[in-house]
Amino acid sequence: MSLQQQASTLVADTQAWLSGNSLNIALALGAGVGIALVLIGIRSLGCRLLAKSKTGDLHWRTIFARVLAKTGFLFIVMASAELVAEHAATPPSLLRVIHIVFVISAALQAAIWGRELILGIVEHKAQGTEEDRGSLGSAIGLIRILVSVALFALAIILILDNLGVNVTGLIAGLGIGGIAIGLAAQGIFSDLFAALAIIFDKPFRKGDQITFGTTTGVVENIGIKSTRVRALTGEEVIISNAKLLEQQVQNWALIDRRRAVMAFGLVYHTTPELLARVPLEVKEIVDSQPLGSFDRCHAFQFAASSIDFELVFHVESPAYPDVMAVKQAVILGMIRRFAELKIEFAYPTQTSFTAAPDGTLIMPYPPEEAEQSNPSSSRT
Repeated sequence: MSLQQQASTLVADTQAWLSGNSLNIALALGAGVGIALVLIGIRSLGCRLLAKSKTGDLHWRTIFARVLAKTGFLFIVMASAELVAEHAATPPSLLRVIHIVFVISAALQAAIWGRELILGIVEHKAQGTEEDRGSLGSAIGLIRILVSVALFALAIILILDNLGVNVTGLIAGLGIGGIAIGLAAQGIFSDLFAALAIIFDKPFRKGDQITFGTTTGVVENIGIKSTRVRALTGEEVIISNAKLLEQQVQNWALIDRRRAVMAFGLVYHTTPELLARVPLEVKEIVDSQPLGSFDRCHAFQFAASSIDFELVFHVESPAYPDVMAVKQAVILGMIRRFAELKIEFAYPTQTSFTAAPDGTLIMPYPPEEAEQSNPSSSRT
């Protein structure tokens, strides 16, 4: 049957149905209007909840309000018609038209709802500071495009399938095309997903100081393809998101205090009593600093020309200038106190000893023995 004949049959059936089923049509129309008003009320509820939500508020209530507010009028009308059409003795030809239009509107409406829900979940997972929302804004446009293409492609396939079209070849073609596009844009997608991982997992944020590899700097921007870091030496370092997440990243922004380790050595002729006193003196020096917190100080090895100590303390501030200021104060305090106690810091030295023919060491000479063995030195 041609399209013109089908249209003529539809018009004739509709006229006969309208003239002979006025009561059923009136009842169905009333029920349809009631269903439509309920759906419109649900959409209005979503709009009111969305209007009451604060800017940037992305709680689950707001997400579902956004979904409900996107309900289309065509879907409301066709959903109402689909629900009441069979109860009004509607002719089969008209029923099929109503069903086809309902399937089209429902598939498109489901794609819109799914897009809003997915984007809402993405924004909810990534919500946080203004920097977080700025980072998400650089990626949300591409995410919206990808989600829209995927959902509306599924909706079109569903519509064609319900219209009786064989979509097997279309699905196979889309699959092959998707694989080809994925292979061609593998690097772009890997960096995109890495950017989403950074936004969702939040290993660091814009403004954080991080270290990766041999680079330390402040994060200036987290983009779709790359992250930009301002190094401490002043230059801007640009690294792809995928390569950045492949290596260990240290985030210095989340610490509330810093640990300082200092090693120093004392000369070997320091007495055991003074060696035992060193940790107590150092503890007093560290604790005298407003931001200093002593941890431990121990002699830990016999070095080539010194007895080595290791001092560990904490600076109760994340600011690196504070750390350096406390370190300097501790070093100066140790120098002053050790000078008072006559404790000598060691430095790399070598002492040469001379042996007599019988093997007795005769060098170096003690001062008094040197004067006795060389009387002329006292007369010069």
